Amino acid sequence: MVRRGTSRRTLAAALALGVPLALAGCGGDEAGGGSGGDGGAVDSLRVLDYYNNEPDNTFYQDVIDACGEGAGITIERQSVPGGDLISTVLQQSSSRTLPDVLMLDNPDLQQIAESGALAPLGDFGLTADGYADGVVQASSYEGELYGLQPVTNTIALFYNETLLAEAGVAPPTTWDELESAAAALTTGDQYGLAFSAINTYEGTWQFLPFMWSNGGDESDIATPETAEALQLWVDLVQSGSASQSVVNWSQADVNDQFAAGNAAMQVNGHWQFPVLDDTEGLEYGVVQIPAPSAGETVVAPFGGETWTVPQTGDADRQAAAAELVECITSDENMTMLATQRGTVPTKPELVDDVVAETPAIEPFAQQLPDLRSRTGELGAEWPTAATAIYTAVQDALVNGTAPAEALAAAQSGS
Repeated sequence: MVRRGTSRRTLAAALALGVPLALAGCGGDEAGGGSGGDGGAVDSLRVLDYYNNEPDNTFYQDVIDACGEGAGITIERQSVPGGDLISTVLQQSSSRTLPDVLMLDNPDLQQIAESGALAPLGDFGLTADGYADGVVQASSYEGELYGLQPVTNTIALFYNETLLAEAGVAPPTTWDELESAAAALTTGDQYGLAFSAINTYEGTWQFLPFMWSNGGDESDIATPETAEALQLWVDLVQSGSASQSVVNWSQADVNDQFAAGNAAMQVNGHWQFPVLDDTEGLEYGVVQIPAPSAGETVVAPFGGETWTVPQTGDADRQAAAAELVECITSDENMTMLATQRGTVPTKPELVDDVVAETPAIEPFAQQLPDLRSRTGELGAEWPTAATAIYTAVQDALVNGTAPAEALAAAQSGS
């Protein structure tokens, strides 16, 4: 899930200025608690994550505590708001107090790994066997695995069952059907479709399934395939099937519009289930985002968090930290977290068990084999491409620039 756009920009700026993230010689005593590198037993570990809101805070606290108890290790956990994670990492790096286990939003991993701040998990015998390929790509840098991600999230098409039934409209499966359905469902103050085209990474995140499924690519966005995908969004807004306000809406705003009945369909993620389930009188369904044409594969991005071992300079603590990461991402915990949080396990073989417990997750889980990493192709350069994409989308929707021209201008930075 995409929550914010500031932390990655902060990270990129810090790296550009040469802020050191890798600090060889950050000993165990400075890192806080437990033994140093003298071969003694490790009795405590420090963990940093951004699960500071309920119920995720409790879900992960229970898992981390159970893993620590099983290893005979006391856990000192720090949880900060998502937008503060990278700045906290930078501060801890400068003060030589990096945690023993660090959770990262998966698109941030490659930039942190590039800086030298993370230890390759292969050094501790950990592998990503059985994980979906895209997940492995996002947690790897230059052929080395640096993180393990237990669950993932993505986006799909939600629809108001009552409104579609009243209009005699079936959930769309292709772009043509999406345009027709959105037009038929637009009446009065009700729009057919809502999505987020905001000028942050959320806007890019929502556009990616349309771009990727049509053959577009982040290495060169100035292509006919990406222009065709952007034209779809332009047509939806210009026809009135989608509000002009999509350029200002976050995904939370989009969900509010859908829950209020102001939009019959929305592009959003399964983290919205709790809000929608608590909306009185709302009956909704979920299908995959429509493909460009019938029978084509939908390629969507995946989000979620990956667990890493920072380079603290203490071999004993790092080995113990790797064991904690292995426990957090065990099959049992992966299945439990996916079921509790309404997310998708990152091992395809576990999907059926989770869907059996949480049927509503099935349309999202079906996409797992084809989910694509945002950083899989460009690595640490992804933020530049992500910025260009949402810049082009804004240019086309706000300024009326032709999609091909908007994409070319954003690609060149002009």
